[in-house]
Amino acid sequence: MSKRIITLVLLFAVAFTFVLAGCGSKTDEGTDTSAANTNESSASPTPDSSAKDIKVGFVFIGPLKDGGWTEAHANGMTYLKEQLGVETMYRELVPEGPESKKAIRELINAGCNVIFTTSFGYMDPTEEMAKEFPDIKFFHCSGYKKADNMSNYFGRMYEPRYLSGIVAGLKTKVNKIGYLAAFEIPEVISGINAFTLGVQSVNPNAVVKVRWTHTWIDAAKEKDAAVALLDDGCDVITQHNDSTAPLIAAQERNAFAIGYDLDARDAAPKAYMTAPIWNWGPYYVDQIKAIKDGTWKSDAYHGGIKEGICDLAPLTDVAPAESKAKVEEVKAKIVDGSFQVFTGPIYDQTGAVKVAEGKSLTYDEIMSTDMNWFVKGVEGKIEVQN
Repeated sequence: MSKRIITLVLLFAVAFTFVLAGCGSKTDEGTDTSAANTNESSASPTPDSSAKDIKVGFVFIGPLKDGGWTEAHANGMTYLKEQLGVETMYRELVPEGPESKKAIRELINAGCNVIFTTSFGYMDPTEEMAKEFPDIKFFHCSGYKKADNMSNYFGRMYEPRYLSGIVAGLKTKVNKIGYLAAFEIPEVISGINAFTLGVQSVNPNAVVKVRWTHTWIDAAKEKDAAVALLDDGCDVITQHNDSTAPLIAAQERNAFAIGYDLDARDAAPKAYMTAPIWNWGPYYVDQIKAIKDGTWKSDAYHGGIKEGICDLAPLTDVAPAESKAKVEEVKAKIVDGSFQVFTGPIYDQTGAVKVAEGKSLTYDEIMSTDMNWFVKGVEGKIEVQN
């Protein structure tokens, strides 16, 4: 077992205890988590004979309409059904860890032969179920494990994070920007670093203050963390959490905000400027097409802005006027490959060189547990170390 896998497992084991605490209460409140067809009202094409043989199940960490991560995946599920006419089922509000195996098994018992599990903490349970059911195709989002019948998938979200940092850096008047962060894992840490690099590319005097929530979605905790950052003097906040509570908190304090997962301008129109967003639908369609035509092979997918799996939502009028041109300029360079977010020289909080001049970190390096440091300009600590 490689050092990367060993350390990731140790890191996840600590973060996992927080995840269970953050998500379990949703199920305990009696929210319906039974397997259900989506039955969207949008017209679906008539499925061909191969589509009739495919039934796709999704496991979600949050409620279907959370305004964030789960809703983005649910939109992808709807897109899949509309494009290919396949039957879809889902379980929502499923805690990470062993309980997710129960949800997966119920979907399989209901006839699903393709399963998408859409949160980091579902990784090990998904792997275990893939071993138990070798004839079923499994897809796990945001992890790194795969098998002959199991793919993993994610995106280079640090690209739109960087672009959103440009917007924040141009907007702040006090040079204090707040960042709500879920868990101390490479996915989140790399996002904080990318955002801060974007901020400092246009405003080297600005700092980014990090506050950990230890939950993916908990509106009350997210609001408390947002208020704490605003009380600390931040006039712009952003988030790696899934509810719209931080946006609303910013609006209530006449501050400004950048969301995550979806374009949520309607939640706080006076505060919201933009958001790094996901577009999962085309990936889901491509995978089911490959299964249907017999060309599917397990893979580790991590597309970016160029591939369309992630992007920056259109800027609202609240965003600084000069940010649009700058964002479009850098975005074009990301797409044509002439700019990579983690290109040196990059320094950590102590001033040590972490990425040498002329070197660019690969996706695997960015998402490995070696990403256990903050760039210069971040104020905060990584509370779980490998």
